[in-house]
Amino acid sequence: MSERIAVSIHASDPVSRAGVVSQLRARPEVMIVDQDDVATASVALVVADHVDDEAVRVVKAIRGAGCRRVVIVATTVGDGSVLAAVEAGACGLLRRREAVPENLIATLARAAAGDGTVPADLLGRLLEQVGELQRHVLAPRGLTLSGLSEREIDVLKLVSEGLDTNEVADRLCYSERTVKNVIHDITSRLCLRNRTHAVAYAVRQGLI
Repeated sequence: MSERIAVSIHASDPVSRAGVVSQLRARPEVMIVDQDDVATASVALVVADHVDDEAVRVVKAIRGAGCRRVVIVATTVGDGSVLAAVEAGACGLLRRREAVPENLIATLARAAAGDGTVPADLLGRLLEQVGELQRHVLAPRGLTLSGLSEREIDVLKLVSEGLDTNEVADRLCYSERTVKNVIHDITSRLCLRNRTHAVAYAVRQGLI
């Protein structure tokens, strides 16, 4: 590995943190970053007994501090743990008994590269839960997993082509007010700054 992975380690107790630090400190692939400097880390590693409310709070706090790639190592990992980790914003989940140095380094490397890790035996359950979410929660509201409806995607596609509000309205046979409301709904719901930011979001999600 040509570049060391900057890792910030967070645990509910100092003994657990010390154990993980001792595992990783000797590895040439990793550089340990102080918890207070989590924003400079490529990946944050959260060690917990369960993926519970406290672990979710820690993950969200880390992401809020500027580190977007978070891996959770938990003693107990069940069906609900995977979805809870994903909802919190974690990109990797590993059972503590499987977190031997080689597996841990591989998981951190995948996270740093933008990929995710889920225990293989729980992947099918995660996909099933996501499908249930789409069918029973999002679809009845006209939404997709991206958080956008088909109508919203149609509007953003035309905005991305440089059309103004009036032109978008003409193309889709909407009123200008409807187009403005659609864009306002998108930016408000997804906490986006303006229509340009909304278009950029849609591009990143591969929607347009």
